Amino acid sequence: MMLLIMFLVFIAIILFYWSIFQILFVKKNRLQTRMEHYLLSKEENVNTTEVFVEVKQRLTLIQLLKHRIQKKFLTKEKNIKLETKIAQAGIPLKPEEYILFQWILTALIGGLFYLFTENILFIFVGGFLGLQLPKWYLRKKQRERTSKFNEGLADMITTIVGSLRAGFSFQQALKSVVEEASSPIKDEMDSVLKEMQYGKNIEDALNDLKERMPSEDLDLMIQAILIQRQVGGNLATVLDKIIETIRDRTKIQGQITTLTAQGRLSGYVIALLPVILGLLLYMIQPDYIGSLFRHPLGLAMIGAGLFSGVIGFTLIKKITTIEV
Repeated sequence: MMLLIMFLVFIAIILFYWSIFQILFVKKNRLQTRMEHYLLSKEENVNTTEVFVEVKQRLTLIQLLKHRIQKKFLTKEKNIKLETKIAQAGIPLKPEEYILFQWILTALIGGLFYLFTENILFIFVGGFLGLQLPKWYLRKKQRERTSKFNEGLADMITTIVGSLRAGFSFQQALKSVVEEASSPIKDEMDSVLKEMQYGKNIEDALNDLKERMPSEDLDLMIQAILIQRQVGGNLATVLDKIIETIRDRTKIQGQITTLTAQGRLSGYVIALLPVILGLLLYMIQPDYIGSLFRHPLGLAMIGAGLFSGVIGFTLIKKITTIEV
């Protein structure tokens, strides 16, 4: 019976925070759809004036909340850095919305940890995890998006080379890439074209692309294009050499990833196994492992274990990380 109550409370908490998240991050197209729905429902005697007032008040409250968060917790420098990271990850969020999501997740996971353990210490543990999970997810999306971009970069350059040899300009070659490529290459090249149409020169547009997409292969291509525009030469021939370099580097990186897979897995086991085992023992038999959290010697042992685990994981990661 107790497990059923805890499960129902768990579901209620998730639904509560999900409703807050939906209210805070409601999209304009959803609001427009709702307004169109109410506009078309005059036959049902719906008071559209009240609907518009309600929507306007909700939007005003959301904007005020975002503005306060941006003013108090986000300086101009932090806002620019966070905005760049979110753009690199390809997540459709603003910096203040990301901060709000962190707060919601911190409160949710901290409350769930306290609900299941009934120990106030685990509120801070869950809060720390809730604070770090969005950062981890952001870095994960950055790596995935950059990896996907690098996988299609050679084909993108091949398309540009073919367009240049067919007599197209560089801007027309980028349009060909947008028509043929998939996301994220399509999205990034489309952004470059829009910036150029809005008045930016090619150099600034490509430098902005380099900031949004931290790829060494892309940096190599951009540097070749910028140098060619300054000193002249056959850009298609230069890009052909870059394609060969990128494909050779991709082949070597694949081999290195295969050879270091066992070492990286060992690092994850060293880092996660003690934590997961300790949590399981605490949930199964709290009195058996509870003395570690009450006695000074137990706390010292936990601190030493965490420190040793972090050192071991860091060393293994350094060993298995090989730059090409």
